[in-house]
Amino acid sequence: MTRKQRRMTIIGGSLAVLALAAALVLNALRDSIVFFSTPTMVAEKHVQPGKRFRLGGLVQPGSLQRGDNLAVTFEVADGGAKLPVAYKGILPDLFREGQGVVAEGALDANGVFKADTVLAKHDETYMPKDVADALKKQGHWKDDYNAKPAAATAQGNSQGAVR
Repeated sequence: MTRKQRRMTIIGGSLAVLALAAALVLNALRDSIVFFSTPTMVAEKHVQPGKRFRLGGLVQPGSLQRGDNLAVTFEVADGGAKLPVAYKGILPDLFREGQGVVAEGALDANGVFKADTVLAKHDETYMPKDVADALKKQGHWKDDYNAKPAAATAQGNSQGAVR
């Protein structure tokens, strides 16, 4: 066997081992991945009861009902469909009606999503209440931030025109 043939054999064998390793990793991850779905997607796909997935949407106003022993029920909607959710546990501080939520769990036989994890979503402008109150007292609230870049831009343009 020539040197070139040995090199090609080693490269081919290395690629085969790499492909096998990648296939094994992807196969192992396939079973542990939990997909994100909206209520409309759940209705369209006819998700089987007992199959775990993540449900995301907005908590419908007026749907939140608290029961005994930290049990809560609410509806999650995405504008096209609604799905009832049952959860037992402490809800996140940001959880409220009209707010975005992601719940992880499975559908039961009655079509109710039994969540074992609930995460409240917030927008990118979220700021803890204490920090927001402190900024308001100091006079540095969001409205000031919007005004400063515009003034700085106007100054930058006028300086650029003078030069």
